[in-house]
Amino acid sequence: MWIGWIEFDILLGDVQSLKEKRSVIRPIIAELSRRTEASCAEVGAQDLHRRTEIGVSVVAAHATHVRDVLDQAERMLVENHPEVTLLSARRGLHSSGD
Repeated sequence: MWIGWIEFDILLGDVQSLKEKRSVIRPIIAELSRRTEASCAEVGAQDLHRRTEIGVSVVAAHATHVRDVLDQAERMLVENHPEVTLLSARRGLHSSGD
């Protein structure tokens, strides 16, 4: 079994409140989850209205599938959401035998 994750550090566009922030990131998280069939959530910077951290995690039988899903999630974020700026992406990949 392989477990992989990616954490996106994101700068939001013209967002003035936490309520506006939620209206921007909820559709992004829903799309990432729906299209990649991975678990997605806001995992950091909840109290900042112009920054967020979104995490995506995958469990699969093969490492290649995990990498493909994480690559797809990163591409989708960058290509489909010009209203946000991806500042960094951190990844992890572990085997159940580690």
